[in-house]
Order: sequence, then C-alpha cells, then structure tokens
Amino acid sequence: MKKIELNNLEYELIEDFNGFDEEEVVKKATDYFIPYDYIMGDWAYGKLRLKGFCNKNNKIYNPINDFNKKEVYLKDNCAYGCRYFVLKKLS
Repeated sequence: MKKIELNNLEYELIEDFNGFDEEEVVKKATDYFIPYDYIMGDWAYGKLRLKGFCNKNNKIYNPINDFNKKEVYLKDNCAYGCRYFVLKKLS
C-alpha cells in the first residue's frame, strides 16, 4: 500500500474507503498525532476529521482510543457510508 511521511514519521495506508487525500492529510496531521499508532480520517460535510488510535501496549492507551474498536467509532461517530482511511505508523 501507499506510504506517507507525517511529522518525520513514516505511515502506511492500510485502509482506504475512497477517503485518502494526501494533501489534506498533510495539512491536518499535527504533532498531536505522533504518540498514536494509527490515524483514521473521515469526511463530514466536506471536511476531513482525524482521530488517533492505539494498540494496547502503547503508553497512552485508553479504551476510547483502542484500535480494536475502530469499527464502533465508524458506526457511532461517522456518517453512514462516509469516506474514510486508516494510516498505520511504521517508525
């Protein structure tokens, strides 16, 4: 899959439901997302929203950011059938 560098870290695009726009991601991904293992982006009203997710072994892990609950987040917090993508931190 596609790789991208954000904040001097390498990420891999592991899911793309017609939502990945590299230019928009680069503009929105601040250093806030550095500690997260994954970044999910979804589109609402024409605007990109980003959310960080973690694996359980991450020191900032919190159940609300558990990557295993990504599907629940999509169902409960995103518009039905919205465009979205998931980036996985490699470095």
